[in-house]
Amino acid sequence: MNANKKAILLILITTFLTSAAQILFKTTANDLVFDIVSIITNYKLLIGLLLYLVGGILVIISFRYGEITILYPILATSYVWVNFLSNYFFEEQINVFKWTGIAAIIIGVSLLGFGKKNSASFKEVEHAN
Repeated sequence: MNANKKAILLILITTFLTSAAQILFKTTANDLVFDIVSIITNYKLLIGLLLYLVGGILVIISFRYGEITILYPILATSYVWVNFLSNYFFEEQINVFKWTGIAAIIIGVSLLGFGKKNSASFKEVEHAN
């Protein structure tokens, strides 16, 4: 597996982990009591924080293997996964505006990926003239 594909895979794994963490945060939000004992014994909160920590480490590792301008926008796909997970776990509806946003995110991330392969940079175009 080449470095760029490895980086993209790590970022995608991160989006799944952080989306799962957000679902755990939502499930614990209504029952959370803001005292130290309740916080450190709330397993859903702790698992969510652990998922975020692992996700952060994976992002740092992925930046080692790929371009940040390609990788960072892929993190926006977390919004897509959270919409689907929220629909499944909390029966939150995905309306036309959410579907439009999901489509925009997917199209945007795809365009950034294709832009890397198929287009010259501004500097390359400038030097060619």
